[in-house]
This record gives sequence, C-alpha cells and structure tokens, in this order.
Amino acid sequence: MEEHPVSQFFSGACVLVTGATGFVGKALVEKLLRCCPGLAAVYLLVRPKRGVDVAARHARLLQHHVFDRVRRECPQALGKVCSVRGDVALPGLWLDEPDRRELCARVTVVFHAAATVKFDESLRVAANLNTAGTQRVLELCRGMDKLQAFVHVSTAFSNADRAEVGERVYPPPADPRGVASCCEALPEAALDQAAAALRGAHPNTYTATKAMAEWLVARHSGGVPAAIVRPSIVTAAWREPAPGWLDNPGGITGVVAEMARGTVRVLLGDVRLVVDLVPVDVVVNALLAVAWRTATSRPSEVRVYNCTSGSLRPVTWGALSGLIAEHARALPSARCCWYPGFRYTTSRALFALLELLLHFLPAFVVDLVRRAAGSRPVMLGLARRFHKSTRNGSYFTLREWKFHGDNLRALAAALPSPDAAEGAFFFATDVSRIDWDQYVRSYVLGIRRHILGEPDDSLPEARARLRRLRWLDRAVRALAAAAALRVVHVTCLRRDAPIRRLLARLGPA
Repeated sequence: MEEHPVSQFFSGACVLVTGATGFVGKALVEKLLRCCPGLAAVYLLVRPKRGVDVAARHARLLQHHVFDRVRRECPQALGKVCSVRGDVALPGLWLDEPDRRELCARVTVVFHAAATVKFDESLRVAANLNTAGTQRVLELCRGMDKLQAFVHVSTAFSNADRAEVGERVYPPPADPRGVASCCEALPEAALDQAAAALRGAHPNTYTATKAMAEWLVARHSGGVPAAIVRPSIVTAAWREPAPGWLDNPGGITGVVAEMARGTVRVLLGDVRLVVDLVPVDVVVNALLAVAWRTATSRPSEVRVYNCTSGSLRPVTWGALSGLIAEHARALPSARCCWYPGFRYTTSRALFALLELLLHFLPAFVVDLVRRAAGSRPVMLGLARRFHKSTRNGSYFTLREWKFHGDNLRALAAALPSPDAAEGAFFFATDVSRIDWDQYVRSYVLGIRRHILGEPDDSLPEARARLRRLRWLDRAVRALAAAAALRVVHVTCLRRDAPIRRLLARLGPA
C-alpha cells in the first residue's frame, strides 16, 4: 500500500515539540512515533519541575499509557525521542549551547504547543508564556538551517471578542511588545490595574495573549515558514490512540467528570447554544497535515487553520449534557457522590440560588459527616473550585461562535481519503461523521479509566452503588416537595395564614 503523503513527508525528519508533556503534546508525539516510521528524531523541550529533573521526566513520559500502542506495535520508535532541557518562559529558552547547536543543525519541523491555558492567569505570567514564549521559539527557528515548517498551536477563541471568526490573523487587543515592556516595568499591583485595558474586549488573559502570539507569528516571523492551527475545545480522542483516551482533568473534562459523579447539579449556560468540541486526535492530524502543507507549498503568508466541529457536526450544550447524564448512569463511577442529573440556567441570580442549595449546602453537610468520621473534608473545596470555574467559563457557555474552515477543508481535499490508507490522517470534513452518542460514551468511559483510575471490572459494584443513590435521590426529592407544600400551606392556605390575613384587611369593609 502506498505510503500516506504526510507519513512520507516526515521520513527522515527531525521534529521539535514544545509542550510535549501536555495533553495535545503527548498525543502528537504518539502519532508521530506510531504513524511516521521513517521519522529520524523527536526532540522535546522539557523543564525540570517540582524537583524532578529532565531525565526523570523523560523516562516518566515514555512510560505513560498514551504510548501503549507504540510499545506493542513499534517499541523501537521510543528510542527516537530525545528530551533537552528548556523553558519557553526563560530567555534563550534556557537551552545549553550544545543543545541549541544540535537543534539548529538538525530540526526540520517545529510544533509549538507550550502555553498556559488558565483563564485566570495573571497578565505577567500569561504574556510571558503565551506571547513572549512564542517569540523566543521563533528566534530559535530563525537559526535552524533545515527548517521546513513551524506550526503554532493557538486556539479558536483567540478572537473570542468576535462572533464570527475567519481564517486570518486579526489585530491584537494591544501591541505584544508594548505589553512585554509593561510586564517588565510595572509592579504587580499597577499591572493588575492595567490588565483590563490591555486585554481590551477579551474575557481573560488567556485569549488576549494567544491573540498577541498569533500577531507575532504573522507579522514578525522573519521569514520562518509558519502556520497557525486554532483548535476549539479539545476533548478526548475519537479514535486514536484509543477511543476516549485523555489524561487532562482540566477544562471541560473536569466539569464532565463532576457531572458524571453527581457533584455538579446546575450549570450557568444556554442549552440552545452550540458547544464547539474537537477530539484531540483530530487536532493532532490537522497539525501534522498543516506541517506537510506548509513545507510543500511554501505559502507567501502565514496561513491560519480553524480546527473546529460546530459548522460540520454541531452539538448543543443541552444535547451534550443529556448524553453525559445517560452514559454516566450506564457507566457510573465507583466514586459517584449523587445520582447524575443537572440543569442549565441563563439567570445568574437563579444560578447563585441553585448553586447554594445544590452544591454548597450538600458539600457542607458531607464535610461535616467526613469530619465526624475522622476524614479530611474535601467537598466544600470542590464546590469552591467549581464556582470559580463557572465564573471564569460563563463567557463561553453563554455565547456561541461561527468559525470558518475553508483552509482546513481544502487541506483535507488535497490528501487521500481516510478510508484509502492505513494510519489515516483524518480531520476537517471527517468530523462531520462523529456520532456524538458513541463519542460521549467513550468520553465518559475514558474519564472513568484515565482520570478517575477505575478499572472496567469495578462497574458492577459502581452500578449497585448508583441504584442506592437513585433511591436516595428520589427520597430527598420527595422530602423537598413535601417541605415546599408545607411552606405553601402555612403561607397561603391556612385560615390564619399571613397572606390570607393581609388579603382580609385589604378587602371590602
């Protein structure tokens, strides 16, 4: 069978990946090793973290379950991975001079995926990592003699201040270099005051600094053959390396996990709006194909590729939550706290009331019981974290965007059909074939396996626990209804009820 053009392109290639220890980065390295057999080497920019040095982090990464298929099918490929000490947050990427020379002499493709994705990150940290970090990687790329493609991983929400987003780079909310100067010159208190003005109409420092990074890539890449890929909300794998694979409990995955466990009962959002999800393997395939396209076509300007699903296979928040509840009940967690079920509201006042009744009050009661049993109270902390997550994410759950995808569709048309090649690089129009029901089932099962660490053989016990929680849920609902009726009776219906006495006074003499 003829080799796929993307696999063929990476034959003999030396690839540098930043952010390789992150969710997208791991999946990207796995796909390169498994589906590009001619690959020469993969360099990972890795920094020491929490007392763990680069060599230990390298060994830990290669033991990760994401590489299980590689270990089974082509274990020798793991020997192509080389980690070098580096940090996008530090001048010169913190590279040793021998490592810098080796990278500049050998690397042919760079994938820049390192970033902070926290919505509430300070401007100083976000600008340093997302914007200045991109500038530092570009400076390294300018010294690479054999570089054929630099692919910058951005986000579809880098232009969250626009309802309709084309495949082009828009002016950022502030000049990236001016923001960098402010971050260097201003003390923290003054920078916090200036942050709102510097991010403009953007909802947070994450989207603002990613917009600035795009501007740097588009306007100041200095002849580097560059492209930008903008995924929307990245979620569990659709097909590869296994359906439902994930390893990151942050973002929407953390919310889905708590919905499945029954700890999240109410969400601030509009059930009618489209939630734009894109599986991580779709993103990875797009990144690899964009590298191929950039190197082979050498466009005169930086091309942007919106990697989204909303225009091809839309799913609403309401439909998504219904599927999550259905599959969370069929595949329950052994750590369910309550019977899964939730509702949305667009009213912040109603959400605050329901959050108090359905999140904070039960969490307080459970923590009292845990304290009495000698266990550490954790539920109130979880409720506070979810409150913070809801506050930071409500901008996105109460809006929807239209993302154009002509460039990605044209790229898909230039490649063989996914059904025509082994190890196909499916993406773009193939997203229209996603069965959301099956996908959410895999997603819930993936959370159970990879986030909560629960083996499949624990399902019978978890289902028995869920049946008990269901009866408890019904009993609590019945008691709540009885209490509500009692309040109505006392307030409105009894002969001596306050409302009846008031109406009697207001009536005719």
